[in-house]
Amino acid sequence: MNANIKKSAKVGLYGVGLDTYWPQFEGLYDRLVGYQAQVEQKLQNLGAEVVNVGLVDSPQKAVDAAATFQQEDVELIFLYVSTYALSSTVLPVVNKLKKPVVVLNLQPASKIDYKTFNALGDRTKMTGEWLAHCQACSVPEIANAFLRAGVKFFQITGVLQNDPFVDNALKDWLEATRVASVLRSCRVGLVGHYYNGMLDVYSDVTRLSSQLGPHFEIREFGEILEERDKVAENEIDMRVAEIREQFDVQSDCSDFELRRAAKTSVALDRFVAKNDLDALAYFYNGFGDERYSDLIASVIIGNSMLTARNIPVAGEYEVKNCLAMKIMDTFGVGGAFSEFYALDFDDDIVLLGHDGPCHPRIAQGKTKIKPLYVYHGKVGSGLSVETSVKYGPATLLSVIDAPDGNAKFLVAEGVSEAGPILEIGNTNSRYRFPVGAREFVDAWSRRGPSHHCAISVGHNAKKLEILANILGIEYIRVC
Repeated sequence: MNANIKKSAKVGLYGVGLDTYWPQFEGLYDRLVGYQAQVEQKLQNLGAEVVNVGLVDSPQKAVDAAATFQQEDVELIFLYVSTYALSSTVLPVVNKLKKPVVVLNLQPASKIDYKTFNALGDRTKMTGEWLAHCQACSVPEIANAFLRAGVKFFQITGVLQNDPFVDNALKDWLEATRVASVLRSCRVGLVGHYYNGMLDVYSDVTRLSSQLGPHFEIREFGEILEERDKVAENEIDMRVAEIREQFDVQSDCSDFELRRAAKTSVALDRFVAKNDLDALAYFYNGFGDERYSDLIASVIIGNSMLTARNIPVAGEYEVKNCLAMKIMDTFGVGGAFSEFYALDFDDDIVLLGHDGPCHPRIAQGKTKIKPLYVYHGKVGSGLSVETSVKYGPATLLSVIDAPDGNAKFLVAEGVSEAGPILEIGNTNSRYRFPVGAREFVDAWSRRGPSHHCAISVGHNAKKLEILANILGIEYIRVC
């Protein structure tokens, strides 16, 4: 399952030019093919698996290129505009594939050396030199053809080499393509039932599966209980040692509670492995059977450990937020389960956190384990986790199951700041937003998300926007 995090994007690359030019301008074709090879190398250096079909300069070559891309099942197509090209050689490559297309308008230099160019003396050579820098010429024509054909396309304009804007844009596209691929192959376990009455949390998993791609595997808590009954004492001993190593276990945590949490943690690992799960959403009351009540009261530590191992776990059967967490985690930036806790109007701060599992890998310092004698709104008592998201830039993501039938991304960027929090044994962080606390809460809420969101470290809005474009869903940014 962790292989999903390392999976590379498989992309198609084709260049376009005009075959009429090759006999007219000596060396131009080879020069442009060389530029395309630099694009391929750049993509490979960024971790992509590249299917390069070469320079397409005729309608028949376009048909052949499309067949190759289809056979190779590429996830994204890069179109390198090497010089002026007829749109009739461009459109057939992508018209039937229904894949996002990124038009690369990349000049070989930041500008033509006018003095050297004009000193060539031979106007044929001068024209050939100009055509080697003529990438932008056909971009409007290509855009016109794509728009009229209903082809989804995007553009990156810049310099072929030593252009940080281009390099960062390519990196974001490849990363988002990889995340989209992981999401489409993701197996999300659903265990238990919704928290009764949370109407915003109820989700249409059929719609989410069709629009975002994951498979939902509906399982039973009895399967976890069955695995728990098989856990040996020495396995509990080893897991307790792991917990003490990975967490800051407070002195008031009893040995009984630690061993109970450790036993459940081992069972959760086995359950996830048995069902080949990449993420998990759960909730259960456990009424009527003490074994189930005992199980559900001891899952927080084990679920936090799963989350730290790239298997994000969302409480309250929050399917949409489980997907948001998986997206953030696949980008490698976390995805902490959160909700609004309170507003600090004096400091203009929003406090967000949640009970239940945390994401230890994006915690500020070592996550504390504390005993709770009441799980508010839930059954039982036991060990819980308390931490803050790392101080610094942060990004919020909510996956909305909208009334119009479409999944949407709701995104905001802010900063996780140091300062006093509510030390109640939950995840809890202070966030500052550029629009201010009052405006942020109003603007976020009016978009109609559930009351949960996933929080990541770093500013990741651009990556999420690209991912939304790849998935074909609406992207909404609050700040």
